Parts: sequence; structure tokens; C-alpha cells
Amino acid sequence: MDFNAIKEAAKNYEADMTRFLRDLVKIPGESCGEKGHIDRIAEEMRKLDFTKVEIDPMGNVLGYMGTGATLIGFDAHIDTVGIGNINNWNFDPYDGFESEEEIGGRGTSDQMGGIVSAVYGAKIMKDLGLLNDRYTVLVTGTVQEEDCDGLCWQYIINEDKVRPEFVVSTEPTDGGIYRGQRGRMEIRVDVKGVSCHGSAPERGDNAIYKMADILQDIRSLNENDADDDTEIKGLVKMLDAKYNPEYEEANFLGRGTVTVSEIFFTSPSRCAVADSCAVSLDRRMTAGETWESCLDEIRNLPNVKKYGDDVVVSMYNYERPSYTGLVYPIECYFPTWVIPKDHKVTKALEEAYMGLYGDQRIGVAENIAMRQARPLTDKWTFSTNGVSIMGRNGIPCIGFGPGAEAQAHAPNEKTWKQDLVTCAAVYAALPTMYTK
Repeated sequence: MDFNAIKEAAKNYEADMTRFLRDLVKIPGESCGEKGHIDRIAEEMRKLDFTKVEIDPMGNVLGYMGTGATLIGFDAHIDTVGIGNINNWNFDPYDGFESEEEIGGRGTSDQMGGIVSAVYGAKIMKDLGLLNDRYTVLVTGTVQEEDCDGLCWQYIINEDKVRPEFVVSTEPTDGGIYRGQRGRMEIRVDVKGVSCHGSAPERGDNAIYKMADILQDIRSLNENDADDDTEIKGLVKMLDAKYNPEYEEANFLGRGTVTVSEIFFTSPSRCAVADSCAVSLDRRMTAGETWESCLDEIRNLPNVKKYGDDVVVSMYNYERPSYTGLVYPIECYFPTWVIPKDHKVTKALEEAYMGLYGDQRIGVAENIAMRQARPLTDKWTFSTNGVSIMGRNGIPCIGFGPGAEAQAHAPNEKTWKQDLVTCAAVYAALPTMYTK
């Protein structure tokens, strides 16, 4: 493979990729409102002579390049979060900015830069004659990820009947190759009480007091150690072979966590005892944990058991319509996933990267020291569509994408032109490395 030719081709497309990304930034596209992004991406794919471009009933855009036997996917979610407090921005988040090295604007790192590099990576494959009868490339611009990670891929796999041999997530990776992430789930705890007049609280059963006891147990679950004499063993126990057969990957991904994210109550008035209380829990899961184990962990806390049938522990569901109006219900469970370090996909991506850029992460002056202090192959802190691709459906998934995790959801979001070029080149080389 002529790596220099691939690098040169990617560099020659820097101006086109910059223009494409800046066009996308100017179009607001929060979850369930991505139509403008999807239409602009489909337009670019058609302009670059993709073999086939489709928009499915959920609103995802699927662009195919080539007609070979093995389907290789490159995924980018193209919805963004909102802008938050505009006073925290130094520039217009939808106008953005461009300098010699950077592109600013909402979604530049998280993660419209990924779709830009993937589209042009496929174009480079075509330009350089890298497409052959061994593989077809699928570039997906997917919706609603910020609202419900992986929902789009549940639809693509189960309803569109599209199942790649493996998928590259183009979420930002700070110049590295990422082979997994912790999972997460959204748990609700409901507690019942009995109201009465606030002047005689002993006549009632205060649901907020009962919830207060339960919250202390939940806090202990997150903060305690796992010593033999600890009643509520902390989630750190999953890093120990004694409690978790998958402890090695758990140590790679990091321990699970739990925190209270919302609290609700009902009461007849401010002069009454509360007759219900509920909380939402953000539960981050490491290797070896499942939704069943996480729910049972809460149900078995001492104060949950103490209040018996007055406590219900459940998982949230997601049922928000996509921008097309389609509703595709799913549980708010986003499984942990990790692809082995010696997997064929991991090795192929490492080989493609090293052939082009060596054995360290690259970057610009602003970020090179931070990047090179980290291993080339690592993992995400946040969650991605890999929760469905690999976590729910067992399709190998690996990450490599332009931008920085720390830019995600932050004001003054930006990415780097060099990252767009680097990723387009690596994407162009990967299918040949994998199918050789």
C-alpha cells in the first residue's frame, strides 16, 4: 500500500473537508431535529459519487461506496447537544470560526468532524483504486445519539437489515485508537408514603425520609471499599478477580459508578407530608456488569429491603419520535463493550495507523504533549453508539475519530484540521489492511 499517496490525497482534501464541516455547523441539528444535517450529508455523498445513498425511515443517512462482499461500516452520529448559556461562548456557535489550524462551532468535535472524515476517507479509497471485490464501505450519519446512544443502530440492524462485519466509530479520540467504553443505564427508584397534615407528621409516612435512607446506601455503593467486613461493598469490587471474572477488562475500562441525577416528589401542599419520592440514577457500568446485576444491586441495599413493597426499582424507557416522526421504543440500557487488544479489527486499525503516522498519537502544538503522554490504543470515558453495535449486537466495533473528548458538550467547541486529514487517511487505508 502506498501510504504516502493516501496521506497526500487526504491533505489535498483538507479545504473540502473544512468547507463541509463549516456548512454543517451552520445548520442547527439537536437530537430529533437533524434533518438539515442529514440532507447536507446526503448532498455531499452524492456529489462525491457514492455508489448508493439512502435515508432510512428513522432519518439515518447510509452512504455506500463500492460493491464488494465484506461490508465495513464507519459511523458518525450527526446530532448535537444544545449550546447552553450563550454567554459562555466567545463566538457564535452556529457561525463558528476558522483559523489556520482550527475549526470552531457546536458539533465540530462531537461529532460532525467524524462524518466529514469518513465521507472523504471513502472518496480517497475510490480515487486511489483501493476499492475491490473484497469489501464495500458503508458511511452512516446517525440520529438521536445524544438522546439515546445506539438507538439508531438498533434500527439499522433490526429494521434496515444492515449488519457490517465491523464498524469504526468516528467519535473523537484525541488522536488515539479506542477499543471500548464503560456502559451506562438510567435507573429510577420510587418510594411510596402516606400524606398527612404537616402539623402532625407522625400521622403520616414521609416518603422523602425513606428516600433519604436509601440515598445514603446508594452513596455507600459508590464510595465504599470492598473489604470483607464492609456491609455495602463498593462498586470498586468489580476490579477484583474475587468478584468479577472480567476484572482485567474492568481495570482497563475503569470501575463503575452511580450517582443521583434527579429527584422528584409529590405532596398535597407545602404544609403536608410527602406521599411519594423518586430519584433518577446515572449508573456507569464496567466489564462484567449487566442491567440485571445493576438493578438487583439497588434492590438488595439494606434500606431498600427495609421498606419492602414501598420501593420500586426500574429502568427508564426512551420513546421520543425521530425527526421523521418514527418512534422506536427501547430500554435506557447502554451496555459496556470492549474489543480484545489482539482482535483482527484492532490489529488492522493499528497497522493502518502505524503505516501512515508511526506508533504515537500526533497532534498540533496545543495538544501534542497531552496526546503523546497517553497510549496509542486506549478507551473512551463517555458513551457511544458502540453500546448497540457491539454491546447489544456483538458486531466488532473500534474507535478512531477527529477532535477531543474534552470538547464534547463544552462551550467554544472546536476541532483541528489536521485531525480531519489524519482520520480520512486512516479510514482510507483500513479496509485494505483488514481484507488483505
